[in-house]
Amino acid sequence: MIEVKDIVKSYGNHKAVDHLSFTLEKGKIYGFLGPNGAGKSTTMNIMTGYIAANGGTVTIDGHDIVKEPEEAKKCIGYLPELPPLYMDMTVSEYLYFVADLKKVPKKERRDQLAKIMSLTMLGEYEGRMIRNLSKGYRQRVGLAQALIGFPEVIILDEPTVGLDPQQIIEIRNLIRSLRDDHIVILSSHILSEVNEVCDDVLIISHGKLVCQGTPSELEDKFSGAEHIKMSILGTEAQIRGALAGVPSISEITIEEEKDAQGGVIVEVVNNSSEDIRADIARALAGIGLPVLSMETQKKTLEDVFLEATGLGDEAETKNNSENEAKETEPAEDKTEAEESYEEKAEVEAPIEDNAEPEESKDENKEDVE
Repeated sequence: MIEVKDIVKSYGNHKAVDHLSFTLEKGKIYGFLGPNGAGKSTTMNIMTGYIAANGGTVTIDGHDIVKEPEEAKKCIGYLPELPPLYMDMTVSEYLYFVADLKKVPKKERRDQLAKIMSLTMLGEYEGRMIRNLSKGYRQRVGLAQALIGFPEVIILDEPTVGLDPQQIIEIRNLIRSLRDDHIVILSSHILSEVNEVCDDVLIISHGKLVCQGTPSELEDKFSGAEHIKMSILGTEAQIRGALAGVPSISEITIEEEKDAQGGVIVEVVNNSSEDIRADIARALAGIGLPVLSMETQKKTLEDVFLEATGLGDEAETKNNSENEAKETEPAEDKTEAEESYEEKAEVEAPIEDNAEPEESKDENKEDVE
């Protein structure tokens, strides 16, 4: 188990981590999310003992990372975004070197490394120089070094960055296979990957934990009122009249343009906690309006991330400000600027790079004579 309790880390006046606390348990893959500058990397560096916190404690499997650093670090395997590889070593040489650094008993090394290379599918490449491996296989070697010693905790920072689709699938399957025997912490900006692989998600912003839960729990928590989007054959007046008979609908939005099948695109807000799709279908069928499609609009993990961190509001505010600035920009300013530039261009003739001032030419002539 990992227990992070009230940790604080400041750089001058900037507080990178602000009284952050959470607990992680074995048997789960945790997604660790946050915008750039949120404190993710700082938190992971504190958890691995790479840097010290200004306050608070981190306990790994009962060992304090500050008071018992050696025992705590034995419980951690870490794969940074750029794997710490020695390119002039073979895969086997490098992994034996890491096993020596981690003080794995010599009598256990051969069997342990054979198992890890089998798990990471590196068996055929153990004699290859690391510099000759593809990025995907270098990533596998980095993951293999994190697994040496079979630590309780595996921390993976952007493990699939730069990989092709096939390599991404293979690494994801490998991460899933670690679930039962380890606590896996996955830091990634690819939210679809987190949604697919992780059992639980922690989102931090400005050094604080803003929400935690399974992807589905977070989507439900931030979903608010249910939105239902439909494509219907009929006129706007007919559609509004029919939907007015469904009491749970609080808002009806109809787009001006129709879809490719000629259907009117309609979005309604369900104000109740019940499924009202059958009621909508009956109301429309009652006046002979065919429903071409109907789907519930649910918030994705990306929507949750933007809302929880406030990035969605910032983006909207920025767009609104830019639009307002464009609308209020006086046309005269642009014209005056252009006129000023043209006048200046006429007055200031360009000077050729090789041209010499007249006085300088005369002086040179006298010197020659």
